[in-house]
Formats: sequence, C-alpha cells, structure tokens
Amino acid sequence: MRMPEGRDMKVNVVSLWAQVAGMFVVFALGLFLPAGTLDWWPGWVFLGMFSAFTVSISIWLLKHDPGLMQERLNGFKQERRASWDNLILILAAVLWFTWLIVMPIDAVRFHWSHIPLWLQVVGAALLLCSFYIFFLTYRENPYLSGAVRIQEDRGQKVISTGAYAIVRHPMYAGVLILVVGTDLLLGSWYGLIPGLTLVMVVAWRAVLEENLLRQELSGYTGYMARVKYRMIPHVW
Repeated sequence: MRMPEGRDMKVNVVSLWAQVAGMFVVFALGLFLPAGTLDWWPGWVFLGMFSAFTVSISIWLLKHDPGLMQERLNGFKQERRASWDNLILILAAVLWFTWLIVMPIDAVRFHWSHIPLWLQVVGAALLLCSFYIFFLTYRENPYLSGAVRIQEDRGQKVISTGAYAIVRHPMYAGVLILVVGTDLLLGSWYGLIPGLTLVMVVAWRAVLEENLLRQELSGYTGYMARVKYRMIPHVW
C-alpha cells in the first residue's frame, strides 16, 4: 500500500505537548469553574480519561504515523482548504465549550439533573467505546486531517477498509458516542442540548465534506455507492 508522502517527517514535539497541556488546563477550567468546586469525582474521571486518551494517541501517532500527527497539527494552516470549514469549526468550538460548561452548571451547581450511578458507569463505558473508535479511525486512515482539504501534497486516496467499510465517517460517529457518554458520566441531561446540537453541526460538516470529496477525490463516488451510511449504520 502506498503510504502518504511525509509519513516519516519530524514533528514539533514541544508544540504538540504544549497543546496537550493547554487542552488539559482549558478543559479543567471549563469544567470546575462552572461547578464551583473541585469536589466532583465525575469531572475528574472525565478529565483523566480524555487526557489519558489524548496522550496515548499522540504517543502512538508519533511512533507509527508522524506524518499524520504533523497534518493534524498543521492542516489548518494549509492554503488549499474548504472555504466554509472555518465557519463550521468556529461554530463547533463554541458549541463544544458551551456543552462543557453547561454540564457542571446543571449537574453540580444547580443539581437540575439526577442521573443514577449505574447510568454514569454506562457513560464511562460509552466514553471508552468512543476512544476505541477514534483509535481505529486513526489507525486506518493516514489522511485523517482536522481540516477539510484534498491532500494532494500527501497523495491522498480513498480509504474504504476497517471502520470505513461500515460508515463513511467513523470519527464523527465516535463524536456522537462521546457526547452521549460524557453527558451520562457527568450526570447532566441538559448537556445533551448543546451536545447533540454539536453532533448536528458535525453531521452538516460531513455532508459538505462529502460534496468536496466526490468532486475532487478520485474513487470517492464509488465508495459512497458501496458504503451507504455516513455515521450510524442502517440509520444515516
């Protein structure tokens, strides 16, 4: 199989770990400041699980596919990106942090929602499932850029194996599972409102992304004919 150009390139490790550390700080502030307390075990469980996965997948990419890691870090700086992607990413970021803030306000500060412990455990299990889907997606697709662009510089081709043989956007499917799992784990029904709105924006991005891929990536139209569903098998 032809590997992407630059697969063995060097990654700015200092920049990578600075971003990971920054993410931890922002997430911690987004969770615990609205909660008004550090005494919130579901928040620490989520933060620990999410951070552990981020560190683990970063180490895995550094070892197995530094080219993809570099693309994840620098893809947004590329000139040849879809013009509409910036708007969607800004909207998604606003919804993500709204979601992050609403959950502790609901579950801790005002106690609007009441989710039993067993459902919180189910939420943690769903979160682990989403991480596994993300890993399978990273492992299968060396062109998994965070930016919507045709990676001519990396010799992009259609990926149709692994999770991509089930749905066309397994990463986005993982986002749906992550949102539901996190809301259950953190004990917030109200968090589903911004969370599922975020999923709808991601689904919108999937449709626009497919339009671009169908027009500019050879073989994608045939792939869409073979794999019928975008995110949820037998549903959509």
